[in-house]
Amino acid sequence: MKAKKQDLEKLFSPSSIAVIGASRDPKSVGYGVLKSLVRGCVLSSEYCKSFPGKVYPVNPKADYVLGIKCYSQIKDVPGEVDLAVISVPAKVVPLVLKDCGKKKIPFAIIISAGFAEVGGEGEKLQNEVLKIAEKYGMRLVGPNCLGIIRPNKNLNASFAPTMPPEGPVGFISQSGALADSIIDWAVAERYGLSAVISYGNKADLDVHDFIEFLAADPQTKAIALYVEGLKDGNRFIEVCKKVSKTKPIIVLKAGRTSAGEKAISSHTGSLAGSYEIYKAAFRQAGVIQADTVEELFDLAKALAYQPPCRENAVAIVTNGGGCGVLCADSCEELGVNVVELKESTLKKLDKSGKMHPAYSRRNPLDIIGDALPERYEVAVNTLLDEDYIHGLIVIQTLQTMTDPKEDALRVIQAQKKFPGKPILCTYMGGLYSKQGGRLLEENDIPDFNDLKKAARAMKVLIERGRLLKKK
Repeated sequence: MKAKKQDLEKLFSPSSIAVIGASRDPKSVGYGVLKSLVRGCVLSSEYCKSFPGKVYPVNPKADYVLGIKCYSQIKDVPGEVDLAVISVPAKVVPLVLKDCGKKKIPFAIIISAGFAEVGGEGEKLQNEVLKIAEKYGMRLVGPNCLGIIRPNKNLNASFAPTMPPEGPVGFISQSGALADSIIDWAVAERYGLSAVISYGNKADLDVHDFIEFLAADPQTKAIALYVEGLKDGNRFIEVCKKVSKTKPIIVLKAGRTSAGEKAISSHTGSLAGSYEIYKAAFRQAGVIQADTVEELFDLAKALAYQPPCRENAVAIVTNGGGCGVLCADSCEELGVNVVELKESTLKKLDKSGKMHPAYSRRNPLDIIGDALPERYEVAVNTLLDEDYIHGLIVIQTLQTMTDPKEDALRVIQAQKKFPGKPILCTYMGGLYSKQGGRLLEENDIPDFNDLKKAARAMKVLIERGRLLKKK
């Protein structure tokens, strides 16, 4: 079956959901799924909000679960059901799915494990489940998955620990456990997500189907992927080639070594294949590759919030000379061009009357450790106003006279004045520097805790600019 974008709307915006296998046991998955829907999450956070549609628990051994009337079988549920979330033993899933088909439920998320990832009988069971779904025209997510989350719809159809904040990055993960950890981290870091999609064994709906959906989603500005294996590589390339022209796609590929390949087969039942083949496929599809989980979300953040860098020509502003040198080193190692400042630019800086007599007069532009917000403002605006500078990295180190919040406000104002040029920041330090860093992030300017991360993020913005020129 091939999914069409419009086909997935009821999956991600359902009006009614049945939780088959809803349980009264707080330690069970069925309890977690139901609570995530009716309360928004299991572990409370400021982002938890109850699902606004109808929720029907299904369990033949309970009359009520979490205070909600429970039904013995799905056929007993009154009215239409858009989505079934199934958490029952694997061997029972075929019977449950047949009942869902007879009920004409268009979508099912199969949380249950014990399918292709265990091989043998599990693989046969997965094939049986797929045939049932095809017979009734039902689309499946999973099996062996966490479920799906869409914060802006107050939809937490999963057994994830909590609801992440709303934002522009869509995360599609073959691993449910990794998605769990990312959600916990996203809450702590206030990292906004438009969707979290865990697709597990991909018996039916696969990564390219979800990419197509997020491509049409106006909230999603960048798509982050964790992939173990591809079932239909040609389709993946075809979809990503098209989507990457309008939205950036970043991937973290697991199974890059022989040890990783072996581990994948027992995790989601995927065939990993040669990593070199995958790398070539990603390049062909315009997909950006990340090396770590942290880098995956660093790059997604930069691409979601900042415009592409139109030319490989950037400047660095810093109040700490050593940090400027380190950042320049990282830029050169990554192929990011730190341009030489023109004499006309230096004259503008001199004329401002805000520069320290000992400022560096070169790129990186070291405005000296005693820089107050006014000096940052002049330096940042002067460089961004130059036609030959297309991106800016702003570094702040904490001195006794440094004002992180005010410095951040000057950068935010500059971004509004020059919306077509990317600005990335590295507010170095901890407790006090973070006050400014948080303000930057709240205003869509990425703040990285490491100079090389900022340089790497600028590189992908340059690569994005190149890709868009080829359209």
